[in-house]
Amino acid sequence: MAFIAPAPESSPSKAFERLLTVLNTLRLECPWDKKQTMESLRHLSIEEMYELADAILEKDMQEIKKELGDLLMHLVFYAKIAEEQNEFDIVDVLNSICDKLIHRHPHIYSDTEVKNEDEVKQNWETIKLQEGNQSVLAGVPKSLPALVKAFRIQDKVRGVGFDWEDKKQVWEKVEEELAEFKQEFDIQADDIISDKAEEEFGDLLFSLINYARHIGINPENALEKTNKKFIYRFTYLEAKAKELGKSLQEMSLAEMDVFWNEAKLSKTK
Repeated sequence: MAFIAPAPESSPSKAFERLLTVLNTLRLECPWDKKQTMESLRHLSIEEMYELADAILEKDMQEIKKELGDLLMHLVFYAKIAEEQNEFDIVDVLNSICDKLIHRHPHIYSDTEVKNEDEVKQNWETIKLQEGNQSVLAGVPKSLPALVKAFRIQDKVRGVGFDWEDKKQVWEKVEEELAEFKQEFDIQADDIISDKAEEEFGDLLFSLINYARHIGINPENALEKTNKKFIYRFTYLEAKAKELGKSLQEMSLAEMDVFWNEAKLSKTK
């Protein structure tokens, strides 16, 4: 039996209703959609989030639109599964986030006054603790990648006033941690890295992330842009080597540097 596909809509509410209608039909009729659980969707949702993140860094608006749709579908799918289990439905989800936003923005929906963004964040963290959170850091997911987690930890504690007063102090901390790492590394035997050296390197990275935050750089975005730049230049080098009928193993570093520098001049990514 063929189902009539609902037509595109022009209003946000009708378009959202269209998505609900399509997903409800797929859940009932599609063999793949019928089998999905929250657990089976989880890794796919993570993948979709990374694809959205890539599109944002690439500033590809059409791809961003596509990935937002994919992610939105997943969110609706989770709510549908919960509804089938008599736990909650999409209406509960939408009302829940609206209630939270209203409650945590008393400077908009009540008589609280704020002077700047920092006071908004401070109020947000204070309200979360009043709601029952045992720690300011309770909302930082354990499974976050370490670099992202460090940035979120620092941003969270900043919300309750635990932060450096001046970026110069943060840079001094970077230099201090660099010196401690260098001192620890210099005393290592050849090819043997101690737990202490690893610890000092971690401290150095944490302080660099902190400095990036203080000067308005998102370290995750910055590092990913560097990754993309390196990938572009290295694949350019591989392509040039192939044109010469050589493998990289057959080339000297001096020869590879020629093409690496060409790549740097040909495109900045």
